[in-house]
Amino acid sequence: QVQLVESGGGLVQAGGSLRLSCAASGRTFSSIGMGWFRQAPGKERDFVSAIAPNGISTYYSDSVKGRFTISRDNAKNTVYLQMNSLKPEDTAIYYCAADADGNYRLPDGWGHWGQGTQVTVSS
Repeated sequence: QVQLVESGGGLVQAGGSLRLSCAASGRTFSSIGMGWFRQAPGKERDFVSAIAPNGISTYYSDSVKGRFTISRDNAKNTVYLQMNSLKPEDTAIYYCAADADGNYRLPDGWGHWGQGTQVTVSS
């Protein structure tokens, strides 16, 4: 089992930045892939970004590429999502995911989820 706790969400103006954190426990963190998804009201949960266990390979959705950066600190069992140049359409609940065992771009491809953290971008 993996327990995930997200933090760092909040309200920010368009063009601003936020950094989300996800602290993991319960498994060997350095051996599992980590990811971020988001879900806006009335919409499906969408892939945002993912990172391989060694932190070298990273993946992004087209909508955030060039603005968001995923990273991980295996010594701290934590994955981060640095979000820059935020837009109102980035408003959503952001979820941390762990241990991909399928298509990492789909929610069904992940085994464990955090409770989510709200990000609101005002125009």
